[in-house]
Amino acid sequence: MKKYILILIFAVATLVSCNDSFLEKLPVETLTEGTAFSSYNNFQTFAWSLYGVFDNGNILRKIGVIGDGGLNVSDYYAGYLAWKGTSQYNPYAFQTIANVASGNGWDFTYVRSVNIMLANIDKANMTNAEKAHWRSVGYFFRAYYYSELIARFGDVPWINKVLSDTDPEVYGERTPRKAVADSVLANLQYAEQNIKAAGDGKNTINQNTVRALISRFSLFEGTWRKYFALGDHAKYLTECVRASELLMTAYPTVNNDFGAMFTSPDLGVIPGVILYKEYVANVIMNMYSHYERTSSGISELPQSTVDMYLCQDGKPITGSSQFAGYKTPYATFRNRDMRMLQTIVPPYQLSANSSSSTWDFPADPTYREYLDLMGTTKVIANPGEAGKNKVFPLMNWSASIVLSFPNLSTKSSQQFLSCRGGYYLYKNYNAWDLCSNLGSTNTADKPIFKIEEILLNEAEAQFELGQFSQGIADRTINKLRPRAKVANMVVANIDANFDPNRDPSVSPVLWEIRRERIVELLGEGFGFYDVRRWKVAPWFVNKQQHGMWATKTQVGTGTLLNMTTKLSDPSLTESYIYLFNDPIKDGKGWLDKYYLYQIPTNAIQLNPKLAQNPGW
Repeated sequence: MKKYILILIFAVATLVSCNDSFLEKLPVETLTEGTAFSSYNNFQTFAWSLYGVFDNGNILRKIGVIGDGGLNVSDYYAGYLAWKGTSQYNPYAFQTIANVASGNGWDFTYVRSVNIMLANIDKANMTNAEKAHWRSVGYFFRAYYYSELIARFGDVPWINKVLSDTDPEVYGERTPRKAVADSVLANLQYAEQNIKAAGDGKNTINQNTVRALISRFSLFEGTWRKYFALGDHAKYLTECVRASELLMTAYPTVNNDFGAMFTSPDLGVIPGVILYKEYVANVIMNMYSHYERTSSGISELPQSTVDMYLCQDGKPITGSSQFAGYKTPYATFRNRDMRMLQTIVPPYQLSANSSSSTWDFPADPTYREYLDLMGTTKVIANPGEAGKNKVFPLMNWSASIVLSFPNLSTKSSQQFLSCRGGYYLYKNYNAWDLCSNLGSTNTADKPIFKIEEILLNEAEAQFELGQFSQGIADRTINKLRPRAKVANMVVANIDANFDPNRDPSVSPVLWEIRRERIVELLGEGFGFYDVRRWKVAPWFVNKQQHGMWATKTQVGTGTLLNMTTKLSDPSLTESYIYLFNDPIKDGKGWLDKYYLYQIPTNAIQLNPKLAQNPGW
């Protein structure tokens, strides 16, 4: 999305600044509203800065930020992921979310930036169609930011103009959530009809990007309204279906390599990608793969999330003859959804004479099952062709070989690519991306909108409207499964006994639709949004997190979980790896007030009319 325009950021930032004394010291050539918004090219220049919303610090699902500050944190809050440290328990499970005086995402600076652009459109020397295009671009970006504000706070001030200190809206009440959401949807519908169909070039906001946001936002708002009994949910779910089906026609192909979506050097050539964050060497880079190849990588999966992956016959582990058990990791990974092996490092062990610089296959074929399955290389320095998603054995950023997996931090001397519970997240790992001790040198692109999410949105919205059928399953979920080597969903076979471990408050078919979403989008930052809009956060967050089954010899100084007392037990010789206490037994657990974020106390002190969200 045109990162090479970075030199313009200073001028744009100056334009939206409120520091008048600083502005007075600038040379006369500096951009002002009078000079910055006179032509089509001026608006194009300003709009480049608005693309920063995708990694804006006030948005939970940030593209371009990794670890505990980006995509992984949302799935961590949802209970889908765990973090490696012994004190890094889920704050929502153990009620350690503190009151905040400022921040928390309650910030309208970005909205002001968009409104400045919108306020100058009618004064510019452009045709009516060009004005409608840039109004549409502004509406998209403002809607994207407002979708986060609504998801966090519910009722928020709807600001659709540039405010001064004397405007009454500055100290007004929050606008009811439903009115804000309706305004956001109306803006997006206008943008869909008036934006240039192809945008302003490759990988820019265009008609399909707008439809992708309509699909995502409408699903969130429709399900939130349904499960929180706000009413008018069908309007949004229907809109989600409409936009999703247009995109399904425009993007009929799902890429047959699941892993390539997160390791490709150019997502512009990957089928189904609607918009992506592009990275270019020495211009703008990331550290996704680097993070997963260092000791800084702290993201792992608890056993409960691993158990969500189906066997290849399309059945859950509770009802599949293909499930090989859990007493060894080799058995746990066998015959499973291949997305599991592309997301979690499968087990292997190299020969005894292997070192950090050379390796060989083990004599016992048991230990090379997944080496053979995933593919290996003898080349050490950045092996594998560009875009190759996984090459074994794994290596840290400096190409030191990881001699075995699971690489438990309590046992192994190799602390890089290690975790406590045995299930290490490596969705972005690749061996071609340049890695160094500088950190941010990776250039693999990352998706923002893709058809896989849209298919899942369509399936879920259709179910919530009472219209899900085998035909819809075939057009959505069953387009995702072939590349995962999982049998098609057969709706007629899914009854109350299909998965006895499901949340009993959720319909069996809906549970399977949600399962597909979880495993397809794991590690992409959707988790905390989803468990809140479904109003089922306790089911996921309140689980006691434990890792894989292991012996005392395997865990070393680590501890095993007594499944009766749910406490760590040094006397055990084998059990699941203990990670954290049971939050419910500790008298903690999810609180209903967490469904909405707290409004910072400083904001309410400045404007008491805002009022606080319930429970805070």
